[in-house]
Amino acid sequence: MSTLTVTTIQPDLQWEDKTANLRRLEEKIDGIAVPTELVILPEMFSTGFSMRPEFLAESMEGPTVAWMRTIATRKKIILTGSVIIEEEGKYFNRLIWMLPNGQYGYYDKRHRFAYAGENEHYSAGHKRLVASVKGWRILLLVCYDLRFPVWSRQAPQPSVAAAGTGAAPGDARDLEYDLVIYVANWPQRRSLAWKTLLQARAIENQSYVVGVNRVGNDGNNIYHSGDSMIIDPLGEILYHGVGKEEVFTLTLEKEKLDAIRERFPFWKDADHFNIEP
Repeated sequence: MSTLTVTTIQPDLQWEDKTANLRRLEEKIDGIAVPTELVILPEMFSTGFSMRPEFLAESMEGPTVAWMRTIATRKKIILTGSVIIEEEGKYFNRLIWMLPNGQYGYYDKRHRFAYAGENEHYSAGHKRLVASVKGWRILLLVCYDLRFPVWSRQAPQPSVAAAGTGAAPGDARDLEYDLVIYVANWPQRRSLAWKTLLQARAIENQSYVVGVNRVGNDGNNIYHSGDSMIIDPLGEILYHGVGKEEVFTLTLEKEKLDAIRERFPFWKDADHFNIEP
């Protein structure tokens, strides 16, 4: 059965200092001592959670995306995290999914954090991104999206039997994704919500969940405790990093996921719904 090795990087970001952050993150990636396939960085990993996109935004041809491409190609990994992007006069909090061959996909954060004024500076995305690697389907989301369960709700797909996979109608392989990733800048003062909701998303969607957060104070003197987590489809915590910079690698097992879904086929009783753009 397929496995997927993921590495979470929980850094102390330097406020609005792209050069320092990219240099430090490259050191951490180069220092990963075990083989890995997917490296996950936090939300706005090059700047911190800044409301100054007019000064910090780049295009998709800018230096930060180029840095991601260089690292992913050199290390032969998938590299993901969100950055501030300008496109057609609008600013986006954009998660980039960079492949080792230099190709990429992206997801624009849908739920902007109005409590901090994010909605006043950034445009919302309207389309989810489910990436595919080694037979794993991966839903990619950003921070505040975590509070809105409908946006991450597992949606059973039409039977894949017609596609020649041999799966019968109602097979667990019809589910939309196997892993959901949240990249974040989530403050310590609301860490209980972060930890609780990550577990809830895993349980309700019968999926692995990875949440990657930063540590340290940002430019507004808001402290982040990290609390990056990897959670299995039953809600069991496989990893929890608290209060310090940390790089952690774990191999996820598809066989375990499939066994849980087959033994507890709660997904068959899910409500069907549509999400408006």
